[in-house]
Amino acid sequence: MGQSKDTRDKVVLTGGHAATTAVAVVEEIRLADLNWKLTWIGVKNAIEGKKVVTLESEVLPRLGVEFLPITTGRIQRRFTAWTIPSILRLPIGFIQAFYYLLKIKPRVVLSFGGFASFPVVFNAKLLGIPVVIHEQTTAAGMSNLLSTRFASKIALSRSESKKYYPSGKYVVTGNPVMKEITKVKPKLKLGDPPVIFITGGSRGSQSINDALEKILKTLLSRYKLIHQTGGLDYLKFSDIKQKLPRALKDNYEVFVRVNPLEVYKIYQECDIVVARAGANTVSEIMTVKRPAILIPLPISYMDEQMKNAEIARDWGAAKIIPQKNLMPEILFKYIEDSIKDYSAVVGRIKQKESPDAGASRKLLVILKEYVK
Repeated sequence: MGQSKDTRDKVVLTGGHAATTAVAVVEEIRLADLNWKLTWIGVKNAIEGKKVVTLESEVLPRLGVEFLPITTGRIQRRFTAWTIPSILRLPIGFIQAFYYLLKIKPRVVLSFGGFASFPVVFNAKLLGIPVVIHEQTTAAGMSNLLSTRFASKIALSRSESKKYYPSGKYVVTGNPVMKEITKVKPKLKLGDPPVIFITGGSRGSQSINDALEKILKTLLSRYKLIHQTGGLDYLKFSDIKQKLPRALKDNYEVFVRVNPLEVYKIYQECDIVVARAGANTVSEIMTVKRPAILIPLPISYMDEQMKNAEIARDWGAAKIIPQKNLMPEILFKYIEDSIKDYSAVVGRIKQKESPDAGASRKLLVILKEYVK
């Protein structure tokens, strides 16, 4: 007997650096009990030239989302050994995206930006498939700007992004945050000892790690650290942990990266966050109302991470250390100051509503306009 045809409405998701946002939207779709088949089209490897897989390829299949890999390159803003091979792979991604879309025949494509999304968006337009773009940052991503002309609608996380996009196409929705994170309550009292979550994002930050290494023992004598290192530094810091005295070792947890489905547990435990200023990290900090020290990535497109950090600072949750000022003694001082200011900061923000409240639901309403 032949296999029965899948009659569910097909929706394609795509993007890069968007695991947590995608998970939040998938959760909302599942919660609404919609009969949709979800497919993610994206890259398998997170770092050029390294065998480090993307969070999307690891996490989304656990939620019942089909993952289809494309082999595509990116236009890099500085020349490296991987620049030319990356450019040469660009046509492959366009061919693969065309094939996948032709085979799936989705009702709509939802793009979260990133270099992997553009071949999918371009071919969706070519095939007459509606495209919804979600802009996570406070500025505008390069791929999203390139994709604007092919989009039916653009959902913005921040009203500050309006100036980059054509009026009439955009709506401000906020940035979707995973359900379990939205349930985390403010901590009104510091832990004993206080707990600091240090993260450079899913790929880690060697700049943050280098500054941390020089003050690690001093911090561990006062605080508990949960340190997400990224793939490049994990073995180094694991080795450092093993050589620590027992009292300090017990205060130190090291992860190569954190499963997005489990990160809410860290937010529940931690008092202070030290992090880059990616859009999703900033959204999560404002949702869980944890005081933060943000170190924006200086080479981000349109200085988007600094703009993201300024949103969190102006909202009342964050202090900012520019990358050029990131030295061990400055990081230490900011951590100490954040501990001293803890009650005042939490008191200021504990009743505030995050600008991302209800974002997943608003984005789902937009998708349902195309899946009827």
